[in-house]
Amino acid sequence: MAQIGVAKIGNKDLVWSVLATFFKMGAGVLLFPVILRMLPAETVGIWTVFTVVTSLSLLLDFGFNSSFSRNVAYIFTGVESLQKNGFSNASDSVNYDLLKSTIRAMRWFYSRVAIALLVLLLTLGTWYIHTLLQTYKGDTTEIYVAWFLLCIINTYNLYTLYYESLMRARGFVKRLNQIILVGNIAYIAVAAVLVLTGFGLVSIVSAQIASVVIIRILSKKYFFDSELVDSLSAANDNRFKEVLTAIYPNAVKVGLTGLGGFLINKSATFIGALYLPLEDIGSYGITMQVVMVFVAMGNLYYTVYLPKVFQWRVEHDFLAIRSVYLKSVGLLVLVYLVCGIGVALCGNWFLSLIGSQTYLFGGALLFVTLLVAFLEQNHAMAGAFLLSKNEVPFFRASLLSAAATLFLLFLFLAYLKIGLWGLILAPGIAQLCYQNWKWPLEMIKDLKKSKL
Repeated sequence: MAQIGVAKIGNKDLVWSVLATFFKMGAGVLLFPVILRMLPAETVGIWTVFTVVTSLSLLLDFGFNSSFSRNVAYIFTGVESLQKNGFSNASDSVNYDLLKSTIRAMRWFYSRVAIALLVLLLTLGTWYIHTLLQTYKGDTTEIYVAWFLLCIINTYNLYTLYYESLMRARGFVKRLNQIILVGNIAYIAVAAVLVLTGFGLVSIVSAQIASVVIIRILSKKYFFDSELVDSLSAANDNRFKEVLTAIYPNAVKVGLTGLGGFLINKSATFIGALYLPLEDIGSYGITMQVVMVFVAMGNLYYTVYLPKVFQWRVEHDFLAIRSVYLKSVGLLVLVYLVCGIGVALCGNWFLSLIGSQTYLFGGALLFVTLLVAFLEQNHAMAGAFLLSKNEVPFFRASLLSAAATLFLLFLFLAYLKIGLWGLILAPGIAQLCYQNWKWPLEMIKDLKKSKL
């Protein structure tokens, strides 16, 4: 029988998380010398749009990924049933009927959203790419081939997304990060070889295909070990509708929050591409890629321990939650200070050294970009800890911030015409009005309550 509780998480998990994150988020940065030297600025702009499309694809998950992961972690902690809010009392054994029903619910859900994604990408997505290519000076056939490959891999990625959720929920953090590391080394190797041999944007998408397939196959093999397979084979999955009913309310709230987050953080690329030159979008894209590396590094500590945070909520171990949260905030501050100074001093010097055709933001624009990203990530981290209570207090605020961001983007780009500043200031102003301070404040109140 599988061990009750999420698997032990310690320093080895953290070390492997550092390595995996470096290769996962840093893969784009590690390929910068090749991509920026070999591809024109216009093509880099299209690549930026492709990366946002990948993010949009995951948005169709609509909050079920984190909700499934959280509830599977509760199951391995011993809960006998799943609740719409909060959680039931835990026993001293894993309920395999509930676990098998949850896995069936995951497969049922992702098979349907994957089909919806494919239809959406092949219709509206292709129309959008066709619109962008009206002014493109390069080989449009290459872009269309890359686009259709991207449609296929994004559909497969979404359909099999639950494998990673299962691994994290069971506490297999070290093994998952080892698998991610292997997949992203494959991504870097395939992309570098194909770009250097002249395959352009098709190279990067082909590398993404290799990486995703490797990660999914290895994750499935490791999670469904012989012991778990034997336990599940003796269980039944007839509670899967009950699982969906329990997970649905909070999943939708998390999904709406994710939609709001996407509109806040990613809509600048889609809307900006309609008003600004693709060269500017390319500069914005590589700057945000670097910022996302900061985000990933700053998130390392809490993402490793998040499955344990779910368990500690069930066990009412508030001291452990407080310790992880405070260390997580400290790491986030340190990463942005050290890495921000490094990029400001050396970023464009390095790109010039390698002969890049595209450059990062500089000066005040870079400083404001980093500040906006830090405040965003600080409140997102607080929200993740609050979510461990199986409650979603922030979904309405996220949607309102998203609406404000869209309004400000059109105002800044279409009417005030302030260019790249508009892409940064729109989400920054919208978030500063409420979310940047609200959720860290709520987390501080939660920590104070836990002392009682």
